[in-house]
Amino acid sequence: MTLALVTFAIFICLLMAGLWAPFAISLSAMLYIFAQGGFTQGGWEELGSIGFVGWGGMNSFTLTAVPLFILMAEVLMRSGVATRVYRGLSRIVVRLPGGLLQTNIAGCAVFSAISGSSVATAAAIGTVAVPQLISRGYSPRLAAGSLAAGGTLGILIPPSIAMIIYGTFTDVSVSKLFFAGLVPGLVLTGLFMVYIAIRVRLNPTLAPDAGSVSAGADAAAPVAGGILADILPFAVLIAVTLGLLYTGIVTPTEAAAVGAAMSIAVGAIWGDLPFAMLREALRNTVRTSAALMFIVFAAFLFSYAIGIDGIGHVIAEWITAQDLSRAGLLIAIVVMFLVLGCLVDSIGMMVITIPLLHPLLLAYDIDLLWFGVILVLMIEVGQLTPPLGINLFVIQGIWPGRLEDVIRGTIPFFFLILLMVGIMCLFPELATWFPGYMSGQ
Repeated sequence: MTLALVTFAIFICLLMAGLWAPFAISLSAMLYIFAQGGFTQGGWEELGSIGFVGWGGMNSFTLTAVPLFILMAEVLMRSGVATRVYRGLSRIVVRLPGGLLQTNIAGCAVFSAISGSSVATAAAIGTVAVPQLISRGYSPRLAAGSLAAGGTLGILIPPSIAMIIYGTFTDVSVSKLFFAGLVPGLVLTGLFMVYIAIRVRLNPTLAPDAGSVSAGADAAAPVAGGILADILPFAVLIAVTLGLLYTGIVTPTEAAAVGAAMSIAVGAIWGDLPFAMLREALRNTVRTSAALMFIVFAAFLFSYAIGIDGIGHVIAEWITAQDLSRAGLLIAIVVMFLVLGCLVDSIGMMVITIPLLHPLLLAYDIDLLWFGVILVLMIEVGQLTPPLGINLFVIQGIWPGRLEDVIRGTIPFFFLILLMVGIMCLFPELATWFPGYMSGQ
């Protein structure tokens, strides 16, 4: 146990020094593996297992879905389809209190149903929304906060890259995880929109043109026809992809392949997708997927390292011996994630904790499907937590204002996500009832 604590301290020091999370995880894991064999020939022999661990962990059909979902988001964003979706949604929700602020949340929720990534969601909707929000005089803090917080829906509303990784480590059905996040994702979307409506009712200057009917839409087109033309192709793409999953006809990877092919067709027909842009989308997909897979590889290495002498089970037995109630355990886990969110990026935070928490969750007989949604919600909190909240930097990179405004704008949404965690604890059926009706997987 002492060696594990020393290794964890080294890991924290590497992170604090600014080392990228997968390198920090990998180096710490390799040091631990080496030390287990002793600082002699045995240590080098232990390191020889790294190749087998990497191949055994990464040779996964389920993980193949990750680059395919990333490709879907890249194609839809670069072809301009995301712009059309935002425009169509603005015609529907712009008359709600908050105007385009409501469109930000609705747009993020809809785009989440195809992207699987909070970064892609925040970037896609933010790129479209920011120029219009600035030109119309919306509150910089509330506007930036709505985009950063709305982007977090990308990993809760299915499909979700985070849930694919969680399912890979816990052997929980990825299809069921996807649909476990659907209702909580819609409830959280509703919480965001209600909050914006209340804020704007109390202070109308936050959204000065909330009564505006269009957001860059073609005024010559009939409103109903324009909405249908902008949203229908995207809606069909979502319906086909998630419908095939729900009925059990395809696996998540096969659904991702169908969705990726359809997104290219939608981008070419309803957007602007020349070959050069498709090539750039493919290139960026490779970059993003490689970075994610490096983190996953580091996580498998870390999981193997702590599994050599059963550290995960030792921790589980120690905590169980403390006679913590289930509520006490969940509070401790939430606090842990709040702290980690300030130190580690979202995926890194998840892959570090899952190998440690898995035996503990089994010991307390906690529903792994339900906990997957709680985990994703806490990752969402981490994406809004400085200094490593990735969504803060995504929006700040698009927004001409200060990072301080983005951070302050996200604070209310930060507490709304924590409120959603509390709601999930009180009503776990929000996550469990829908997957129970799924066919097949």
